[in-house]
Amino acid sequence: MSTATSTGTTTATSTGTTTSTAAGATRRHTTAEADNLAVASFLLGLPGLLIFNLVLGPLAIVLATLALVRGTRRRGRAVLGLVLGVTALAILAVTTFGGHGVLWQFGD
Repeated sequence: MSTATSTGTTTATSTGTTTSTAAGATRRHTTAEADNLAVASFLLGLPGLLIFNLVLGPLAIVLATLALVRGTRRRGRAVLGLVLGVTALAILAVTTFGGHGVLWQFGD
């Protein structure tokens, strides 16, 4: 026999234990997603320093920002992903201006 409270978030069973439903599970699920976004931003920002700067840099920035807004527990990793994404774009800008706007040159 179980009874539910008026909010529907806690259920008491006949054995005296309580289980949390929507509120706790949603918070845990959101935090886990934010943690995954933080790790993904780091993992995309790192190779973005060397290859595909134009794609991986902004992607790392967006994922890190989303992770920070959603309240990740891996804040350091999200900040590192953000820094790596910005650095990847800075490297792209420096190499583009250093080569006078020429990214690839074939022949002479």
